[in-house]
Amino acid sequence: MPDIMICAPKSAFRQRKDYFMDIHALYSLWCENAKEDSDLQKELKEIAGNEAEINDRFYKSLEFGTAGLRGVIGAGTNRMNIYTVGQATQGLAASLLKQFEQPSVAIAYDSRIKSEVFAKRAAGILAANGVKAYIFRELVPTPVLSFAVRYLGCKSGIVITASHNPSMYNGFKCYDPDGYQMTDESAAKTLSEIQSIDMFGDIRCIDFEQGLQEGSIEYCADAVMEAFLSEVQKQAVNPGICKSSNLNLIYSPLNGTGNKPVRELLKRIGIRNIKVVPEQELPDGNFPTCPYPNPEIRQVFEKALEITKDFDADLILATDPDCDRVGIAVKAGEGEYKLMSGNEVGAMLLDYLLSQREAHGTMPPEPVAVKSFVTTNIANKVAAKHGCKIKEVLTGFKYIGEFITELEKEGKENNFILGFEESYGYLCGTHARDKDAVVASMLICEMAAYYKSIGKTLIEVMQGLYDTFGIYKHTVISLQFEGAAGMKKMQNIMSTLRSDMLQSLGGLKVEYFSDYKSLKRTCLATGESEDILLPHTNALVYELEGDNLFIIRPSGTEPKIKAYITACTQSESEAEALTQNMQKEFKELIGETE
Repeated sequence: MPDIMICAPKSAFRQRKDYFMDIHALYSLWCENAKEDSDLQKELKEIAGNEAEINDRFYKSLEFGTAGLRGVIGAGTNRMNIYTVGQATQGLAASLLKQFEQPSVAIAYDSRIKSEVFAKRAAGILAANGVKAYIFRELVPTPVLSFAVRYLGCKSGIVITASHNPSMYNGFKCYDPDGYQMTDESAAKTLSEIQSIDMFGDIRCIDFEQGLQEGSIEYCADAVMEAFLSEVQKQAVNPGICKSSNLNLIYSPLNGTGNKPVRELLKRIGIRNIKVVPEQELPDGNFPTCPYPNPEIRQVFEKALEITKDFDADLILATDPDCDRVGIAVKAGEGEYKLMSGNEVGAMLLDYLLSQREAHGTMPPEPVAVKSFVTTNIANKVAAKHGCKIKEVLTGFKYIGEFITELEKEGKENNFILGFEESYGYLCGTHARDKDAVVASMLICEMAAYYKSIGKTLIEVMQGLYDTFGIYKHTVISLQFEGAAGMKKMQNIMSTLRSDMLQSLGGLKVEYFSDYKSLKRTCLATGESEDILLPHTNALVYELEGDNLFIIRPSGTEPKIKAYITACTQSESEAEALTQNMQKEFKELIGETE
């Protein structure tokens, strides 16, 4: 029998999800019991007597949802630490043991602060509860974890990551047996267990090294990564094109997990002229040159752009720390580079994959691509051009993963062409059930190499799509709402917009209004409504005349509201003016004018 320890003495009262619990009593409880991590003890002492700091750490517990946990690293119930991770893992173990006999869990982690610590703590807790833990020896991309869950026959997966958030954040994401992030039903079962657990008194845990020796914890074999890379490479539609194209590439893993697997894939497909950004090459959870390691923003490309002074790159790639998203910058002239949006890259990838499958006679009988409902509608027109069906799902790649799984059950998984979201997440192939920046990086390079071989840049390719289908300018507004007051304001904004339906925006009439919470789409001209055949989510969609669009939803993982603007016009200047008008009017409406 393993030596099982209870991670701390039994609490004076139990740590259930009770937001009305006495905050000062909680603070004292943590000062008394949270002694395994010296960093936490130091932090607790430093905030003594500071009401605002204590309140922020204890006014609520980190919420466990379908994306698991995500929060600032530190002491308290509203922080990521070994105790909140422990409580979540204990709850996951209890839930799995009620559903399966001898369940196992795959565990991965990224380069963030405390990621390895949290991963090994989770492994020790699972092992102590009779759940076999498979853990990677080193940091790996999130899509590798998604792949490993199915490859190893696990009943769940854990990845310790906060994706592209700043360095102060970390997270705990859970996966279902099919390799996608937990469904609402699975998350609810796990949450029910978590809420009954005292994080200081109920956590069963064994030492990590002890678990390795006894076999209750096992390192993932190198064969897992090799199998993943092999499956990724199979997604090429023009094998060999990169060897002959002489593509010049700059790559940055943004101090994260992409460094080894992405570079290995690029080597295998024949890219030789590659420079890696030295300051962003090795793992570093502080992200010293990119405090917001998000490939959606230009700042993360600054170090790569410096290299272009001496290296004539055709393409710059940047993958986020857990390597599930990728952003690109493309040469736009002598010494000039243009960042391309997730919508643009997704549309180009879809057009490239479909056109090349047509050219090579490898198009499946019923091709289908999947996108989130906030992702560009130009994809619908691209798909229609090639006889491909578009399936729209809610925001969250798990819905794309679920759809792939349903195709697989019907024996139609080969019909799947591409899944993508505007937030720089793409998946080609059914090897993973989450967005995969490894396969996306390979295909983006292949696409750029192919078009270079016929004398085109990606900017010219995208302009060709705009010339054919019209300009689609997409803008995302992210409004931050920190703390308890911020959460209340977010709720008030959504409530007000529901009760007082907008009739116009930016000078354009609203033709249809969709509330994804009530799942009703209403025609404003007739007042008639139809059902939306998707799960409930907190989002509002305004379809404006002329295929223009406005969508607003609270983020599922961050304290912010996101608004998505689509301006569909015949020129860039018209699109820019319309975007500015809609953005200004919306901010005035919710009282967020600068």
